[in-house]
Amino acid sequence: MDLEFGNYRLKRAERLLLGPSGPVELSARSFDILALLLDRPDEVVGKTELFDAVWPGLVVEENTLQVHISALRRLLSAEMIATVHGRGYKYAGPKPFVAMAEATAPSRASIAVLPFDNMSGDREQDFFSDGITEDIIAGLGRFKEFLVIARNSSFQFRGKANDLAEVAEKLGVQYVVDGSVRKIGNRIRVTVQLTDASSMAHVWGEHYDRQLDDIFAIQDEITQMIAARLARQARTAISSRARARPTDNMSAYEFYLRALQLAPFYETAHEAEPFLRQAIKLDPRFAAAHAMLSFVESFKFYWDYDNPGHLHSGLEIARTALRLDPDEAYGHLATGFAHFFLRQYRQAEISLDRAVALNPNDPFILSTRALFLSYTDRPEEGLGEITEAQRRDPYAVGWYDDYRGTILTSAERYREAIACFAKMATVPSWSLVRLTICHSELDEISQAQDLLAKVKAHYAGLSLDEIVDKELDFFKDPAICSRYRAILRRVDGQE
Repeated sequence: MDLEFGNYRLKRAERLLLGPSGPVELSARSFDILALLLDRPDEVVGKTELFDAVWPGLVVEENTLQVHISALRRLLSAEMIATVHGRGYKYAGPKPFVAMAEATAPSRASIAVLPFDNMSGDREQDFFSDGITEDIIAGLGRFKEFLVIARNSSFQFRGKANDLAEVAEKLGVQYVVDGSVRKIGNRIRVTVQLTDASSMAHVWGEHYDRQLDDIFAIQDEITQMIAARLARQARTAISSRARARPTDNMSAYEFYLRALQLAPFYETAHEAEPFLRQAIKLDPRFAAAHAMLSFVESFKFYWDYDNPGHLHSGLEIARTALRLDPDEAYGHLATGFAHFFLRQYRQAEISLDRAVALNPNDPFILSTRALFLSYTDRPEEGLGEITEAQRRDPYAVGWYDDYRGTILTSAERYREAIACFAKMATVPSWSLVRLTICHSELDEISQAQDLLAKVKAHYAGLSLDEIVDKELDFFKDPAICSRYRAILRRVDGQE
């Protein structure tokens, strides 16, 4: 239940404190202390009880508790938390009371677009029908009024159009779009239907039989018609979403579609590069291809931390993309990603916010901003963002748990972070470092030492300080990295 006190509202489920000016930045430990004090406003809560509730099973210095109490007094007001000398602390502010339930906002229309069937009789053309599906997903994703499931998850249900109710239930959506594509020579036939899976009612359907170079108009019309059919529920203003024709060169477009099959995946993103470069060679003004290439180039930094040149070249390609089309979301994503890892935090935030505004349903964009929020001392906001990303891509595995575990470590929610990393088939090296920190902070020293041994073996030849610089030194606040460095040194027996 939520509690109101004075001009503040403590939201337990979201682990959020709202103040007169909006959300109040509060660490996880400070939140727990405040919640406990508010639950017992007429009592003195002893220090031992606070330690047991907030740091269960850990030996913590008294000064640590005082630091959090001081932080709460700065954020609220000093008189709200009274010190009872020799006993503990007591909430002394306006009387807290159970908040009335907030009015539930109208739910957004939730949509999954299943991969369109390739009816061409040529399996080599799967990339084309899949690419058209992805473009429609991206088009719908630009509507903040909709919740759109990402391709990674909707493509798990290839060939399931005969059981839309099951698909909708598993993806947690109300509407499902399915269709087919037949490409023969310079002609293309596209059929599409929109179904309300809750009632299995046919909402809209259409078929298009046109020249191949009409494909962009077809995709836009499908997107606009779906938006229009759901406009009453979503209050959608569709006229502002129309996009320019991305390219007049159909060969360039086909190379771009091939790249789309590879770019959204950590393991294959680099394989998209030759297709994107060929698309750009055929049409140097193809903004979407430049934007995706800028992302792929910046993303190479994950494999080669010692080479910031990838970030600089990604920025340069992104500038070209955004000069051609200022509304290319992946150009802004690549720009934000590069500025982030170059520690240019203000520029990164502007670009990542713009990317989310342009495509609020893209899980890669959302999760990148979630990580950025964590590194800029807003891990609780980052957890909210990664939850939004995963809602749109519920069948993705691995990297969500990796990102969530990373953010939970920053939030000092070590047990939850360990649980996230445990879900991964293989924990990457950067997360092994964080796992070491988690176990150490939970006083599980033998586990921490075993993990650190694996980390050092992976980075054979590097000192512990060099490993920290490589994997952890991206925080806006340098004190955080210094604290992690000290933790790892203790585990290693250096302190």
